[in-house]
Amino acid sequence: MNQVMINKTIPILDLKPQYNRIKSEVQAAVESVMESGRFIMGPEVKTFEQEVAQYLGVKYAIGVNSGTDALVIGLRAVGIKPGDEVITTPFSFFATAESIGNVGAQVVFADIDPKTYNIDPEAILAKITPRTKAILPVHLYGQPAAMGRIMEIARDHNLKVIEDCAQSFGARYWGESQSNFRSQETTHVELAGRATGTLGDVGAFSFFPSKNLGAYGDGGLIVTNNDDIAQTAQMLRVHGARKKYHNEVLGYNSRLDTIQAAILRVKLNYIDEWNQGRRRVAQQYNQGLAEVESIISPENARGHVFHQYTIRVTGGRRDYLKEALAKEGISTMIYYPIPQDRLAVYQNQHPPCPISDQAAQEVLSLPIWPELEESVINLVINALKDIIQYI
Repeated sequence: MNQVMINKTIPILDLKPQYNRIKSEVQAAVESVMESGRFIMGPEVKTFEQEVAQYLGVKYAIGVNSGTDALVIGLRAVGIKPGDEVITTPFSFFATAESIGNVGAQVVFADIDPKTYNIDPEAILAKITPRTKAILPVHLYGQPAAMGRIMEIARDHNLKVIEDCAQSFGARYWGESQSNFRSQETTHVELAGRATGTLGDVGAFSFFPSKNLGAYGDGGLIVTNNDDIAQTAQMLRVHGARKKYHNEVLGYNSRLDTIQAAILRVKLNYIDEWNQGRRRVAQQYNQGLAEVESIISPENARGHVFHQYTIRVTGGRRDYLKEALAKEGISTMIYYPIPQDRLAVYQNQHPPCPISDQAAQEVLSLPIWPELEESVINLVINALKDIIQYI
């Protein structure tokens, strides 16, 4: 019997099954780095960059020490300066907006699509001003944003696009409804099938341990097809120097550790299998919850990699359901209880984003990991059904 069943508790994420499978490979990779003594920018970093660039289908991949730094350096590398405006979603982790502020730019929030929780392209259009220089979409929960329309808007208004891919490693964009497009232009066709992070000017990834491709510590990645952007990012991650001791600009100490690169090389071999496992879990949840009143399940859209499986609980029942599931030993999480524009750091500085505000009151993420067993998924589904009928 599964250990979580014995303990009568189900975590939101369990990394132990993954580690047990690849334990010998990971230990060998770490031991190799330890024996080499090259712990900072060792050869494993460059090899991982080459392998992950090939996997994503992009010219450059640049390892950094976190997803947040990937955003900050990515923004600077495309030329975002103090006083510029960058449009992003309010419905994301604070690192998204924080990164914009930390390069001196002004964050502008555009509301989300209620079905995908990703930024609404038409809301972006309404926020563009002469000071707007970039769009920063987030592929939330592992579902690609409406990049066809976003890239169309960016092209029409000469804007840079920095993709926040912290939750979407391995996700691929396959287009959105043609009705969302201003014209029958080929933007969505040209992008179809491409990995998130390779659609805009820059992609920023996080390797936080809980991510679909997670390290055993912090880590991040910047990807781009642009030579100048890549060179600038490579310089910024090592104190603003192309050559050691010849610093040209103020940069950062933001290098991907060699040990983490070695671990990520092992895990990269399994990422498609793991993402498919997440899709399997999501499909089972969707089937089991299809007829549950007051529950809106996420669409199992093509290319979605389900970093989170997030339902919507309508009618003000979300918090009660969360508490009741916890009493049954079932862990859930709210991503995110407070939209970025509502945080204290931005108090009363931005107009409301009502769809984002509503989502924050209704979303609830259920346990998901690639190896989650069918019996455990059914336990979650049945517990939810039992509870929701009495709310």
